[in-house]
Amino acid sequence: MQQFTVPQFIDVESKIIGPITTRQFLILLAAAIIIAASFKLFDFSLFITISVVVFALAATFSFVKINGRPFHYFVLNATQTLRRPRIRVWNNKIMPVEQQEKTVYVKTEIKAEPKEYYKTSHLAEMALIVDTKGRYKGE
Repeated sequence: MQQFTVPQFIDVESKIIGPITTRQFLILLAAAIIIAASFKLFDFSLFITISVVVFALAATFSFVKINGRPFHYFVLNATQTLRRPRIRVWNNKIMPVEQQEKTVYVKTEIKAEPKEYYKTSHLAEMALIVDTKGRYKGE
């Protein structure tokens, strides 16, 4: 059986200038071009206003993360939700209002059996087998 190497760290973007990734650099470059164009086209007070707004948006889109994902994914998901708000997810555990009033809840004790966990040494050994692409066979 042929073995394949599992790619790791696929969500890490490559960095081009210090800690700045390609996506962040392009966003900041576009913001700098817009700010330079507004300097040439508008008077100083309007230039300052536009610069502050554009810089704030660029910084937000390039550096802010929500739940570990870039901010532009959050904006895309929010716009999709606002465009199609009638999508419903069926949940079979929710009962109609008439049945909820008649339902009587009884408190019961549930005895949970302890789960059998793997030991740390076993997990470390499995990780070593995966990292060495199967060359290390284990004990």
